[in-house]
Amino acid sequence: MTTKSRIHAAPNARVRRPILAFVALIVLTTSVMWLPAGASAKPDHQTIVADSAPSVVPPNSPVGRQLSWLLGIGSLLPLSKKEEASHFDAPFIAAEPVAQLNSAFASLGSTGSRVTLLGLGDVTATTLKAAIKIGAITYNAQLTVDAKGLIEGLYFTLAAPIPIPKVTSWSQVDKDLAAMAPDSSFLAAQLNANGTCTQMHALNANTPRPLGSMFKLFILGALASAVKNHTISWSQKLTLTAALKVGGSGVLQDDHVGTTLSVEQAAIKMISVSDNTAADMLLALVGRRAVEAQVRHWSSHASLDQPFLSVAELFVLKWHDFPSLANHYLSLKPAQRLAYLASTVDKIADNAITSSNAPRDIDTIEWFASPADICHAFAGLTSLQSEPGLSPINTILSTNNGGIELKPTTWPRIWFKGGSEPGVLTLGYLARDNDGKTYVVVMMLANPRKVISSSSTLLGLGVVTGALNLLRG
Repeated sequence: MTTKSRIHAAPNARVRRPILAFVALIVLTTSVMWLPAGASAKPDHQTIVADSAPSVVPPNSPVGRQLSWLLGIGSLLPLSKKEEASHFDAPFIAAEPVAQLNSAFASLGSTGSRVTLLGLGDVTATTLKAAIKIGAITYNAQLTVDAKGLIEGLYFTLAAPIPIPKVTSWSQVDKDLAAMAPDSSFLAAQLNANGTCTQMHALNANTPRPLGSMFKLFILGALASAVKNHTISWSQKLTLTAALKVGGSGVLQDDHVGTTLSVEQAAIKMISVSDNTAADMLLALVGRRAVEAQVRHWSSHASLDQPFLSVAELFVLKWHDFPSLANHYLSLKPAQRLAYLASTVDKIADNAITSSNAPRDIDTIEWFASPADICHAFAGLTSLQSEPGLSPINTILSTNNGGIELKPTTWPRIWFKGGSEPGVLTLGYLARDNDGKTYVVVMMLANPRKVISSSSTLLGLGVVTGALNLLRG
């Protein structure tokens, strides 16, 4: 498959609009799955044994013909609405519009990847299982078609974990960063007891880059400050409204309007699965001004985040009537932009947005900070979580370790937040070792001209893992 975007699907969840979520590391931790709206079936994770012969071909049946089409889909992307309608049934299309489907397919492999059918199993006229190799990655796939031969269910799961590349020197770190993207920033630092970051290795560490979903650290900081000041409590209930639902990564967008959850639950979702709806709920709760104040406290580049955008606002600017809205927004002064958001951008419904598989204005419409700023944010969150009533911060930041391979006995605490959109990849880790020393490693990649390949996620994890081991010595 060609890589033009990334999906961010958790196991047993529908694929959602993939823009601007943390890279979910599908090659490491998740399954890729499509289901029509309301479907309850779950994929069977039985491994398909690959046929050693090179002549495995799809069966001559309705489901086999759709498999043949899927094996050659890389050269057809992006699919048109007409093409989607000729291969998928109506419930599937209603759940996964063509823009989302294109991004989901694109996430499965790099541009020009060779696609090989390795094996088949449990074949009927309407269902089958298949082992499919895309580039270097092998997936187990399940495919189901309806009575008309249209696809009604499609699942991809990893056949085996993909090893993270090993990085054992700072020179290799620099080499890998240069290979991943034209614009790179990196920081490996020790976090001192006084809350300062001592740089141990750096590349453009004070240069701001687009953050992707890493911006959610600033919302968490503002939220924690409000809890500290007793204006908000972790147990306080939030109610999901239609206006707050936003696509991209997360699970709340699929919950019923009227669903309630606690502030702490929303914060865990915002960080652990990079839930965009949770982020906008918490931004609305604490207020834009409070988050902007938090950015000023932690970042040397706060002016770049004026006004601090909600996820919904950024989606509209980048993926509705582009580039007209975006160009008008950028032509305004910061004070005028806030009024434009309220008068125009905030009134456009989420369902009016159509995603793109190419980078759009990543250097101008985004959230921005440098690796040094993110180190300050991790330092600030470390200080906050040690205060009375703020221990949930540790749970919020450690629920998802971002796919990093570190021994828990050596590294008892790992905090993680990262982000991605087409042309953007960020990874940020705080790790405390069993000697009580705390380190922060932040990697930021940007390419305004083309997507950052999915292989860069693996390489980036290798860089971060290697850097932490080098820091520890």
